[in-house]
Amino acid sequence: MTRVLITGAAGAIGRTLHAGLAGRYPLLRLADVREIAAIGAEQQPVRADLADFDAMLRVTDGIDCIVHLAGVPREGAWDVILPNNIIGTYNLFEAARLNRVRRVVFASSNHAVGFHPVSRRLDPDSLPRPDTRYGVSKIFGEALGRLYADKHGLSVACLRIGSFRERPEDERQLSTWISPRDMVELARCCIEAPEYHFLMLYGVSANTRSRWDNGDAALIGFCALDDAEAYAADVNREPAGDVAARFHGGGFCALEFSGDPDAIV
Repeated sequence: MTRVLITGAAGAIGRTLHAGLAGRYPLLRLADVREIAAIGAEQQPVRADLADFDAMLRVTDGIDCIVHLAGVPREGAWDVILPNNIIGTYNLFEAARLNRVRRVVFASSNHAVGFHPVSRRLDPDSLPRPDTRYGVSKIFGEALGRLYADKHGLSVACLRIGSFRERPEDERQLSTWISPRDMVELARCCIEAPEYHFLMLYGVSANTRSRWDNGDAALIGFCALDDAEAYAADVNREPAGDVAARFHGGGFCALEFSGDPDAIV
């Protein structure tokens, strides 16, 4: 995996990865709709829109592995989610197939399983329970990844990423936090691990309070180093609302909520 593409390279995780992986591969192509500056001779910035299939064909040409971060990174209106997270993700996988890309690492989200009660420990086999339209789009990407692995032989890893921050900011993030250092290492392991067919992993640090079983990360040699507990004394302790406190997705579950939380078991 010597020629790597990062989509969404101008985003928060994208910037962290392209800095953390600088100098590691002969080619690190950086794609985004926004301008982004290279920080190494091997880095190749490219302006491209996910919704433009021809653009996806161009940016995936000659690539071995794609780390697909691009898309709307939070809840949004359906007419925003659809072109970026649904159509754009399809365009990316199909362009990868046509250009014989060997591996795709898809940035999914914990919000694909957000409506599971916090009393339930989750693992990679936990059923999808999206908490938003954004969460639905991530389930779509996971299903697409499974399809392209099974039907077309792509090697695919889906990462249900938790709370990516420099440090945890509130009590929920003591469970869900992933540090920049661990995010870079997780991406590196996904890129460089020996052949795998399809993996579902959680993007989370080694948090003492983690509610997610990430044992399968050992299959690619990933061992998180950071623990949110080191910041426990400093986080915001303001109580979450009832809906946010009950479910894995936290505040995303409370957005536009009009249901009965007692019915969600």
